[in-house]
Amino acid sequence: MNGLPLATVLPAALASSAADRLAALFDAHHQRLYRLARRLVPTVDDALDLVQETFVRAARKPTSIPIGFADEEAWLVRVLVNIRRDQWRKADVRNRFAGESLRASAVATHPEASLIARSDVWSALDALSPRRRAVVVLHELEGLTIQDVASMLGISAITVRWHLSKGRRELLKILKPFSGET
Repeated sequence: MNGLPLATVLPAALASSAADRLAALFDAHHQRLYRLARRLVPTVDDALDLVQETFVRAARKPTSIPIGFADEEAWLVRVLVNIRRDQWRKADVRNRFAGESLRASAVATHPEASLIARSDVWSALDALSPRRRAVVVLHELEGLTIQDVASMLGISAITVRWHLSKGRRELLKILKPFSGET
């Protein structure tokens, strides 16, 4: 046995219909999936949507869900992560398309050019992971020292330096198309 109470393992395995099995799967796994989704998306609503989409996909293919608590959970986690990856890919394509049109409009000498540039920078910051974004904003925009950022976030100074370095590289990669360089 895997150390889990029988009440959490048996209901999904013994459900008489696909709807009963899905309900049992939801009862057994939704909290774990929500906690994972909350770490992958910025808002509570997005996390709830991600969990809902996971169970919608499970409902579409109930026979593909393995039996056994750990196997079910692993399958549901894979589905959730794959859905989030698909969302990231779609957002990346949209951002590339939007970036090309923004760059074209920023070339013109309009008063809005600085506003567009500021928007591009904030969009690039939003593309960073939450911790990396926090490190870059606190150090680069707020002017805090690496030690201050480390103590504020409860991480080591080495970790701050690593996130800062990676964040700068990611920002450069994201913002390079806007600079007019090739």
